[in-house]
Amino acid sequence: MTVAVAPADASGLRARFDAELAAFLDRQGPQWPDGAPRGVFTALHRFVLAGGKRLRPLFCYWGWRGAGGGDGRPIVVAAAALELFHAFALIHDDILDGSDRRRGEPSVHRLFADLHARSAWRGDPEAYGRNTALLCGDLCAAWSDQMFHECGLSSEQVQRGYAVFALMRTEVIAGEYLDLVSGVGDGSVASALTVIRMKAARYTVTRPLQIGATLAGAGPELVAALAEFGDPLGDAFQLRDDVLGVFGDPAVTGKSVLDDLREGKPTVMMALARSAADRAQTARLKELFGNPALDAEGAAELRAVIEATGARERIEQMIRVRADAALAALAAAPVDAGTRDALGDLAAQAVHRPR
Repeated sequence: MTVAVAPADASGLRARFDAELAAFLDRQGPQWPDGAPRGVFTALHRFVLAGGKRLRPLFCYWGWRGAGGGDGRPIVVAAAALELFHAFALIHDDILDGSDRRRGEPSVHRLFADLHARSAWRGDPEAYGRNTALLCGDLCAAWSDQMFHECGLSSEQVQRGYAVFALMRTEVIAGEYLDLVSGVGDGSVASALTVIRMKAARYTVTRPLQIGATLAGAGPELVAALAEFGDPLGDAFQLRDDVLGVFGDPAVTGKSVLDDLREGKPTVMMALARSAADRAQTARLKELFGNPALDAEGAAELRAVIEATGARERIEQMIRVRADAALAALAAAPVDAGTRDALGDLAAQAVHRPR
């Protein structure tokens, strides 16, 4: 049965994605092996359904619609499968970054480390938390693959979309590795921009759009046009994310504003700050940025230095330039007016957001 959906009804689509995710996870319950503790399953059920912007499923859905696909349950299921892959990426990313908060709750590795400590089990709580979270992330990746293949589209359609899905997975993991290399490398603006393109931009916008479009049988012209829109928008999205990671409100973002600074995360904003800093500012950046013992007072000083170097202002300019480029590409893209309006709304949500 086809369901009518207004182009701008993102909240209605999110509810449908969540319903399909809940149904898929509920079907996994009886399949959980006898004798295996259900802590992992319970934690993932809660984590996946605990909120999130659902941007990747939304872009996938509208890639499908832009390529002429009609609304219906199969594309909603296929798009929702990307959220399970996103859960995998978030869980592993929090381990790599040492982030203890996600969506206002303890991150998965923190959850299991705390469980180990409360239970007075033998061994290292931190190692137990990390190792269990790794398994949780792996399971989400496997479930994402399963949900995508079981979406209800024809095997030919799934095979077309899965080729882009596979490319996206490779790019994300390669981008994560490049992020690690950048953290011990030159810390340049160029390397930071490469990281966000591979690790975040294409994975957030471009590839989901292209997955949806190729599922619907899009030709090379539309697939390329979606990249012209998606790449700069994805860059702008991640640049905004990096700003929020330092200057955001933890009550809104659900993440600490200390994590990126303590980790020494090699963001474009920090690369800009280092390149523009004077001698005194450079000394303070070296002392404070990447210090695992950084406290709120030190973080406030770091934020002041970032502002004083003009790095935050330059990031805002970079976001505007990329958002404008994305909208210009969207205006020229060979899609219907409803899809163009919906993607324009999503672009605004991606760039102008508090979390």
